[in-house]
Amino acid sequence: MDARTEARHIPLCVDLDGTLLAADTLWEGVAIVLLRNPLMLFAVLYWMARGKARLKHEIAARSGRQAADWPYRRAVLMRLERERETGRQIILVTGAAESVALGVAAHTGVFSSVLHSSPEINLTAGRKREKLVEQFGEGGFDYMGNSRDDLPVFDAARRAIVVAPDAAAEKWRRTHDAERLDIGKTSRLAALKSIRVHQWAKNVLIGVPMVLNHDILHLNAVINVILAFFAFSFLASAVYVINDLSDLANDRRHPKKCNRPLASGQMSVPMGLVMALCLVLASLSLTAVLPHDFALVLAFYAVATTAYTFVLKRKLLVDVFTLAGLYTVRIVAGSAATGTVLSFWLLSFSIFFFLSLALVKRYVELDEYDGREGNQVPGRGYVAVDFEMVGQAGVSSAFAAALVLALYIHSKEMQEMYTLPWALWPLCPLVLYMLLRIWMLARRRMLHEDPVVFIMRDWRSLVTMALGAMLILAGALGSQ
Repeated sequence: MDARTEARHIPLCVDLDGTLLAADTLWEGVAIVLLRNPLMLFAVLYWMARGKARLKHEIAARSGRQAADWPYRRAVLMRLERERETGRQIILVTGAAESVALGVAAHTGVFSSVLHSSPEINLTAGRKREKLVEQFGEGGFDYMGNSRDDLPVFDAARRAIVVAPDAAAEKWRRTHDAERLDIGKTSRLAALKSIRVHQWAKNVLIGVPMVLNHDILHLNAVINVILAFFAFSFLASAVYVINDLSDLANDRRHPKKCNRPLASGQMSVPMGLVMALCLVLASLSLTAVLPHDFALVLAFYAVATTAYTFVLKRKLLVDVFTLAGLYTVRIVAGSAATGTVLSFWLLSFSIFFFLSLALVKRYVELDEYDGREGNQVPGRGYVAVDFEMVGQAGVSSAFAAALVLALYIHSKEMQEMYTLPWALWPLCPLVLYMLLRIWMLARRRMLHEDPVVFIMRDWRSLVTMALGAMLILAGALGSQ
């Protein structure tokens, strides 16, 4: 009997968490339950005290996760399909709860049988080895796994196949010269991607009040703006991580968001939670040395953005008004950090300006989902028929922003602050050019990122802002 024929008679046992799935079903379930209701923490601690097996059972019953929601490793599934086609017996052997294991087996259709944890027994590590040895004998099975918990099973298997190993599993693999299944490239910058450093560009808005108040040469104001920038950025990044954790199922169905570190499984849920906590602590430490008013604004931002993450982003139109308000809050935070006075005109302009950008963001999402997913954007309150309406509202907001700016330039406040206020009139067509160009790019399906981040990266937008800064400087020459 040759090796290939022999292998057909040896069952291939496959681990679930971290092997077939690029996720840990328990940790993801815990995160979902706690994000849905933080008071469930007491129940989680009680179940944990009764044993990990009981915890898995209770979390699986409450998380609401469906088999299609998990991130499957395509390379593993393809390997299992090939093995099954040869007539080989494929067995799912997992420490996950019964409902999770059976759901995955039914969804994939590659397993002939399933071994899983019960509410009393956690089928991992030594228990998993004992179960397989009892059923197939020492060396009577092949095993595909990924972690330290799988080492006892590797030792008892005839042949080990290691998938995306942790440090302990990789050390074992090298020592035993075992096969490592190639799952493709994984990013080493997953953690950095998850906090979306590129989104920090939005927080440059914190410096707007300082610049417009002509305080850019005041050292204390500059230092406070820098501290406020990082305090805001750290908190915003923490919210991004929490948002990704709360929206994993929808992100995995999105053609682009499915590649986010948490949704794709490149970063684990525990790491995401720890990172979010560290970012919040860093933000609080910087806020402690800034004016009290800034702390109040940051607290309001935290409440508002959390409400957006869990509720408001799913509400029709409420989401875009909230986004516009959150951008404007950054300007208010800059005023609080430097002690500058905000004008009615600046706040009015920013609301219309950022409402236009928020609407273009939804416009792009609707365009991407037109004709798919039941014509509705997952996790949003919009359907395909809203496409044109959102576009019309966004372009109208762009013209409203330019109109408010024109009224501001003609206002009494502007006449008092600038010696040459007429030099600022070209700002109106510049603002319209920037916004309408973004809308045209969106209509051509050439806008693939957050519009505010796009502005910070696009050289034409940067030149437009530089021209605007020069006009403001010209208008301020000789100001009293």
